[in-house]
Amino acid sequence: MALPTAFIDEMKQVLPPDELDDFLHQLTEGEQPVSIRLNAAKSGFSLADGVAVPWCATGRYLTTRPQFTLDPMLHAGAYYVQEASSQFVAHVIGHILENEPDGSTRTCLDLCAAPGGKSTAALSVLPDGCALVSNEIDRKRAHILTENIQKWGNPNVCVTCNAPADFRPLRGEFDLIVADVPCSGEGMFRKDAGAIAEWNPAKVRECAALQRQILNDIWPCLRDGGYMIYSTCTFNIHEDEENLQFIHDELGGEILPIPVSADWHIHPALTGSFAPDVRPESACRFMPHYTLGEGLFMVLIRKSASAANSSKSTPSDKKRDKQRQNVASDKKKAAALADMADWVNVAGRVVQDAAGVASFIPDALADIHQKLLRAGLFLRSAGVELGTQKGKDLQPAHALALSTALHRGAFPEAELDLETALNYLRREAIVLPPDMPRGYILLTFNGLPLGFVKNIGNRCNSLYPMEWRIRNL
Repeated sequence: MALPTAFIDEMKQVLPPDELDDFLHQLTEGEQPVSIRLNAAKSGFSLADGVAVPWCATGRYLTTRPQFTLDPMLHAGAYYVQEASSQFVAHVIGHILENEPDGSTRTCLDLCAAPGGKSTAALSVLPDGCALVSNEIDRKRAHILTENIQKWGNPNVCVTCNAPADFRPLRGEFDLIVADVPCSGEGMFRKDAGAIAEWNPAKVRECAALQRQILNDIWPCLRDGGYMIYSTCTFNIHEDEENLQFIHDELGGEILPIPVSADWHIHPALTGSFAPDVRPESACRFMPHYTLGEGLFMVLIRKSASAANSSKSTPSDKKRDKQRQNVASDKKKAAALADMADWVNVAGRVVQDAAGVASFIPDALADIHQKLLRAGLFLRSAGVELGTQKGKDLQPAHALALSTALHRGAFPEAELDLETALNYLRREAIVLPPDMPRGYILLTFNGLPLGFVKNIGNRCNSLYPMEWRIRNL
């Protein structure tokens, strides 16, 4: 693997010669570890336990890379395949919560969230009652994000598809913002040859400028005293330490140290005249010659009460009436929605959009959900999609099957063996035992829900999303 000469020259300026040689060797020839993060809210994990990722209680290194696509437990949301370095966000959020004993971290925004690794990691450590807005500007990637959020199953999430500037009406609304910003991708060189081919110094400059624009756009949305986690998957100082200096100088952010164990072998910040206020303990760099993982830069910032643009204002009254969700008004529909409310086991309310799709908004999500709507933001999903009325039937949604809010007594269940489960995930025909009742059946594998079918006796109509199906491998 040949690295760009300009990249090597850049790293020569910040790493000592002996460390540089080790860094370049590991980046081009080092081991590419395979890691996953378990979903503690679900059980029945089917792969080997693996070796613990030291900075994430639910993270595991695997000795080999299995064929994840053919494991029904992945599709059931029992675990998420995530690079080990990126799992560090769970440790940082846990550190914030330890220092906020009053529970003041209640509303979080994952600004650049696709494909969903950091959002699902955040959901694993945020306490009950916290709400997460998981955003992705790119519509195709937002579709993948929605799928992964639904598989994880936590109901206290809104998935949005907006530019950072679109959040400006929500001034001071978020207690925590995770900004894993678009970057030049140097940390992925070992995994992705395309990242090497696309890299050039001009791209680094463009990314650094874009990152500062994103920070300027979203900073007013962070409350006074709130926290921002800024991260990239790149190595250069322009997108990392220099932007941290920018947050300190231009936005008034307070750089906070992140506690780490020496056994984790996390590289400190690169210091120098380019970022005079950045100290070694100011940042955590995951470098391939230090840690078992890919490249990552992560810092923790707190917004002081005197920070620029810190005043809070009332969200805009701008509305998108077509998107606004309302409880159905006529009695027949209201009764149907009340029946759907029995499908979940948490407190909240049922809403319905213009297309007749019903969703359940947990109490923890209610406030930020309304504010997102009032601000005119585009929501891909909110809470738990329950289903729709199809003639006389109330047809449950696939997202409901995967939600941890599902009331497991609401539907008859059928446990599948591996072959039948894979046939279902391929959206092929399956036949249930003759003693199964007709109607909507919840299918499970190793005790975890996979999705719904409508049993009509001699066959089943699958409700598994066509776009999620396993293609032949």
